[in-house]
Order: sequence, then structure tokens, then C-alpha cells
Amino acid sequence: MRFYAFACDYDGTLASDGITGPHALEALQRLRESGRKLILVTGRLLPDLAATLDRLDLFDRIVAENGAVLYQPDTREERQLVASPPDEFAATLVRRGVAPLSQGRVILATHRPHEAAVLATIRDLGLELHVIFNRDAVMVLPSGVNKGTGLRAALDELGLSAHNVLGIGDAENDHGFLELCECAVAVANALPAVQQRAHLTTKGENGRGVAEVASRVLRDDLVGVAPRQIVLGHSPDGQAVPVATYGENILIAGPSGSGKSTLATGLLEQLREMRYQFCVLDPEGDFQSLASAMVIGDATRVPTVREVIQLLETPSQSVVVNLLGIGLEERPAFFAQLLTAILELRARTGRPHWLLIDEAHHLLPRDRTNAELTLPQTMTGLLLITVHPEHMSAAMLSLVDVVVAVGKTPGRTLGGFVAARETSGPTVPPGDLAPGEGLAWRVERPNTLVRFQAVMPHGERRRHRRKYVDGELSADRSFYFRGPDRKLNLRAQNLRIFVQLAEGVDLASWQHHFENGDITRWLREEIKDPELAEQVEELTGLPPAEARQRVLALIQELYTAAP
Repeated sequence: MRFYAFACDYDGTLASDGITGPHALEALQRLRESGRKLILVTGRLLPDLAATLDRLDLFDRIVAENGAVLYQPDTREERQLVASPPDEFAATLVRRGVAPLSQGRVILATHRPHEAAVLATIRDLGLELHVIFNRDAVMVLPSGVNKGTGLRAALDELGLSAHNVLGIGDAENDHGFLELCECAVAVANALPAVQQRAHLTTKGENGRGVAEVASRVLRDDLVGVAPRQIVLGHSPDGQAVPVATYGENILIAGPSGSGKSTLATGLLEQLREMRYQFCVLDPEGDFQSLASAMVIGDATRVPTVREVIQLLETPSQSVVVNLLGIGLEERPAFFAQLLTAILELRARTGRPHWLLIDEAHHLLPRDRTNAELTLPQTMTGLLLITVHPEHMSAAMLSLVDVVVAVGKTPGRTLGGFVAARETSGPTVPPGDLAPGEGLAWRVERPNTLVRFQAVMPHGERRRHRRKYVDGELSADRSFYFRGPDRKLNLRAQNLRIFVQLAEGVDLASWQHHFENGDITRWLREEIKDPELAEQVEELTGLPPAEARQRVLALIQELYTAAP
């Protein structure tokens, strides 16, 4: 489900001349029965609204007084969101002949042409108030208060994100809340300015327009309407290569060190700027420095499903789940539990909007027989990263809409996906991709392949050193002290263990690996630290004992001695 809440203006939208037709109320009732929340957003005072609408109980929240008051019909709790203007303001308006003048808990309202007198009074009294127009109505509220701020307060109480809200309105004072909503709809009788800024305009006026769009939401959730986009990068001719923020799944694949995490970080930054919520499954600590995301877990502490979900209950809070403290063999089971909990949260709220799964071939391996049981066919908002798409769950691969290949041998990378998916693939031009380049392919279009330069993260992603100090590299990425005669088989799955083993191994075995370049190769390719590898390489020619001492000192200075 895309829209979990329906936010509707009253006068000129749901009601015409204060009268709401039964067809509109029946449509709203069907929306509520579908599990969606209904929010009425009006400039009216609550007593005036209750006098004209006898179905306040239909709504989960009512934003009244143009955003200044929030009302919960089922408990009859009324909450004033801002302070009232001083009594002197209303008294001065009356003395200056402003009439009619209605006053609520916060709002003061009159009609044109009294706006000049209202503005003059605000100036003369030195008040921080602003004027909002609603056709002929002139409304005065504290600065910064509008229907948008009121709707945001309602969504906070309901635990919902504005990205899961459809809004519908007709007049100037509706801009504030319509701009907040993921999809903005104007009724046919709306002002031209509202229609121009809306994503959709109904054919029917007033309540009939409301009923019209409510029926569409129930039918198809307005698929294809108001598509927002993030950008993978730009093609050689400068054209953006977009992906929709709703309804698509992305797979980024390529060899180690090819820039998969950097590309993904750039996409997450775009989602963050647009205030989408995401959850990152981070097996290797590649996403620890994401701004605004809470990191939970580390190499010494295992995160729990409960605390992850508790953080995600807040719509504005994105989460990075660090899996370094969980053994490789245990990670698929942990992920299965977490995914079940995330799907339950999504069923209630539509969030998190995106789920990034790094090292997806480990968390969703192809040989895991029950993986298909946990993956709904309609799951969207997935960002998958893998070295080996052919080793991933077939059920997960079936959900992929866009495949992005990076690094060397993109043809082999895409070929692995095509073979595992058992589909036809594109013709991939020969050659490797340059750093920062990618090939994007929409699976539904086998013959379309776009080369692009990736959008880079705003802030350069800091190396998260601790993942190499205390984490657990996979067996194929670990360092092995075997010695010149291969009599040893000592595995170092991180730098701390490497230092411990290097200190204790016999000097001949150390010299064998050092002079063969095994150590510099491991530091460069698996630890991904070319600067350290270069410094180690410069020590070639020193006596073995001194070389070992200098190498271990470098590692301890840069990594294991770091806080």
C-alpha cells in the first residue's frame, strides 16, 4: 500500500456551501475500512465545523483553525499547537471597524477588504503574525503556522510519514499541506494556482472529486501519479538516469572495491534529503558515517530486532544495522527475523520506505530453502548490493527492476544475474568500467543499457576502520599464514588477529609472505587501504625482523591503536 493517510480540506473540497454530499462520506468510509487514516484539514473553528458536519467521528484527526488546533474525535481531546495572539490585537481590530471578526483559540478571521487594516494593526502592535487568504476569507495566525504544520503534528501523533499521505484541496490556504503530501490533488473547482501545483486534478467538483480520487486510491493507489525520483548518475550526453522513489527495486553488483557502497551512499543521501526513511543492513561497516542515520550494533555488541524496530517507529529516524558482531553463519537467520519485523512495520505505516541490504548473497543466499516464504511478491523499495548476484535467493532476484553493474567485467556481472534470473539480457559492450561509472539496465527492457557517471556522495565516506580491526572478513577475504612449505594454515579474519599471528609466526614464514607481496596485496585489495599498502611496500629490502616490526607498527598506529 502506498498511501496510508488521506488528508482532505473541508470548505470547497469535501463540502460545498457547508454541505457534504453522502457520496463523499461513503467514499471516505470505504477508505477508512481499508485501514487508511483520515485527516480533515480546515480553517474552521471546531464549534463551527461540528455545527455543519455531523460525521467528525469519521476522521482520525482534525486539523482546525488552519493548523493551530489538533482534535482527536474518538477521545474528544483538543490540543492547541501554538500560543494565542494577545487580546489587544482583537480589541484593536474591533476599534478599527474590522467586521465581521471571528476568533478561535488561536485564529482570527475576517473578510476582504479588511486585509489592509489587519496588516496595519499587526505592524502597529509589533506582533509576529501573518495573514493567510482563503478566497475571500482573511485569516491571521502566528508566523509559521499553516495547514502544513498542523498536518505534520497530526502525522506525528499517528506515527506516519508525509510520504505516505495523499492530500486534496482547492484554495490558497491549502498550499501548505498539499506541498507536504507525497501526492497533491486539486478538485475540479480549485483555484488555477492550486491546480497548477497539484499532481492531479479531479474531473468532479467538491465532494464528487473527493469520491473520485478516493475510489482511485482504493483501486490502484494512484500508481504512476506523482512519481518522485532519485538519480543514479548522468549519461555521457548529460541526461539524468532516474529511479522512482516508490515501486522499484535496485540491485548494485560488481567486484570488491568497485564503488558499490559509494554509489549506494549517494542514493541514500538523496533519499535522506527528500526525508524518506531507510534501514541499512551493514555487514562490513561500510555505512557508519551516514548523516542523520542512527547506527546500532558494532563488532562487540549485537543489535536486537526490537531496538531496530523501536527506532524505526519514528518516521524521521533512519537506521544503520551493523552486523559485525554477528557471525557469518548466523546472519541469514538474524536477517530473516528482522525482515519479518520490518514487513510488519511496513504493513502498519508504509515505512521504512527503503531497505538496503549489503552483501545480499550472504544474507539471502541462494541455497536458503525458506527464503521464498519470507519475501512478498509486491515488496518494493529494495536496494541490494552484492559481488555475486548468481549466489542470491531466486525469490529476491525476481523482485529486481533495475540492475546496476560497476567495476571490471560488467558483462560477467550482468551475465551472472541473467543466468540466475533465467531471463534474457542486454548486449554488454566489451571492456571494463572506469571508476565512478556504471551500466544501468531495466530488466523489463532487455535491449536497453545506459552507461552513466555515478552521483557521488556530498561528503566523502570515511573509512570505518573498526570493521577491519574487529570484524570478520569472509574466508575468501581473510589472510592466511601458510609459510614457504605450506605447513601452516593460520587464518587472520581481521587486522587485530593479523597482528597477533604476525608477532608469533616464525620469521621464515613472515619473510615468505612479505617478499612475495602477499601482505601488501591483502592490505590493498581486501583491507582496501592502498596508502598503507604503499607504505608497507616501501619497507622491502629491510632485514626481515625489522620489516615485520615496522609493518606491525604502521598497522597499530593507523588501526588497532585507534579509539
